[in-house]
Amino acid sequence: MGAAKPSPHAVMEVRRFQAGDFAAYRRWYADPLLDRHLGPMDDEWLADVLADTNGEEWAVLADGVLLAVVGLTPDPEVGCWVITDFAVDPRRRGQGWGRRAWQALCALPALKTRPHWRAYVADDNPQAQAFFEAQGWRRLEALGIEDGLWTYCWQRAGALAGRGTAPA
Repeated sequence: MGAAKPSPHAVMEVRRFQAGDFAAYRRWYADPLLDRHLGPMDDEWLADVLADTNGEEWAVLADGVLLAVVGLTPDPEVGCWVITDFAVDPRRRGQGWGRRAWQALCALPALKTRPHWRAYVADDNPQAQAFFEAQGWRRLEALGIEDGLWTYCWQRAGALAGRGTAPA
């Protein structure tokens, strides 16, 4: 039951999340930290993801093992793409798989045309804050008082401010 362990030199695969990924993904939410920040994980979430025509849910695998799931949605008001969820298999925490998943996602040809990104991270989630900061994301100065979320921004190297920012 998920005992397979990808090698550190594993080939990364990124594809759209599929219904067949759900059983393994749902098991991750037995982890109290993941469940607190991104849960609950249920059949309604799966139905919403599979029916969503605006957002995107990506599965990142290494050696055929599901390692990360990343949700994206466009925000035309701000002219960027927003990470709605970024989950790494709790058994793989602290091993660099989140960084590798982010790099693999950014390397997708379809996503290379998206220069501006945002993520909203809870004030009580220092692990996620440290992750985004380690990947070069910039935290905006003000904490959202009403929602307790920090806004993180990331821009691809070479992207021009104000140009090519509107999500399709």
